[in-house]
Amino acid sequence: MIVTVTMNPAIDKTLDIDRFEHGGLNRIKHVELDAGGKGINVSKTIHELGGESIVTGFIAGNTGKIIQNVMDEWQMKSDFVEVEGETRTNTKVYEQNGLLTELNEPGPEIQKEDLQKLLSKLDGYAKEGTLFVLAGSVPKGIDNDIYRQIIEMVHKKGAKVLLDADGELFRTALSAKPDIIKPNRVELEQYEGMDYVASEAEVTRIAEKLTETIDQVVVSMGKSGAIFLTNGTKVKCPGLNVKAHSTVGAGDAMVAGLSYAWDQDLSPEETVKLCMAVSAGAVTTIGTKPPSRQVVDDLMKQVEIQPIEA
Repeated sequence: MIVTVTMNPAIDKTLDIDRFEHGGLNRIKHVELDAGGKGINVSKTIHELGGESIVTGFIAGNTGKIIQNVMDEWQMKSDFVEVEGETRTNTKVYEQNGLLTELNEPGPEIQKEDLQKLLSKLDGYAKEGTLFVLAGSVPKGIDNDIYRQIIEMVHKKGAKVLLDADGELFRTALSAKPDIIKPNRVELEQYEGMDYVASEAEVTRIAEKLTETIDQVVVSMGKSGAIFLTNGTKVKCPGLNVKAHSTVGAGDAMVAGLSYAWDQDLSPEETVKLCMAVSAGAVTTIGTKPPSRQVVDDLMKQVEIQPIEA
């Protein structure tokens, strides 16, 4: 069983324009609305792959009702905590030259009793054979060590955790030893305190160090591909050549691939191919919509796996 946790969900509003005119008039060519937030995006992609998950987190107001309606329309299992306020809307302005500008709202403030309701739900789902996906930012009222708290709580019942976060959320959660992590290159650079772009060798070195306490470390590197490290597998894959519409959601799609592969007990090779294909497929879609299973299956045939020399 997979449980995705989205503490700060959103309606993702993607605007297509020719060129953004700062301080001037911008005419929008196309608007796309999606129920979003990292965990929700992960669950949508798992659903498209043919898997199942339970979506949970906080929703509020009319925007939250829209998200709930989308989950119902997709026939996806959900178990949200309803709170006061209004779920945020995130606006993404995508220009014809590929430049993306994001305007993210803060979302509602969460009260202690709301958080306790969510933690009780998660504790109820925690057991052996359950993977929790902790992904994305947290709203006002939630401390940056919340992911650490959740990891420690569900680990006591034998559940596993996939972490996809950045900054202090990522740093504090690592002390609880999540089972799988999927940082991107920039997040690893920030974690190491680098003020420059790390080389692939440096990224690999940092990731290898993390495998001393974490079972699986996957580092996404955009067009450069990804690195996959476990105790028994150390490989890298070049990025696939696809016609990109937007890179939004590519990382979430890779997390979905990792989650689905864990749930289906896929081999390391199948896992790598699926993750690369679903991530590449995500950049070809409009907004934060997941790629179809057929697109993913076709792209899997193009994945090139290269061993990383010791």
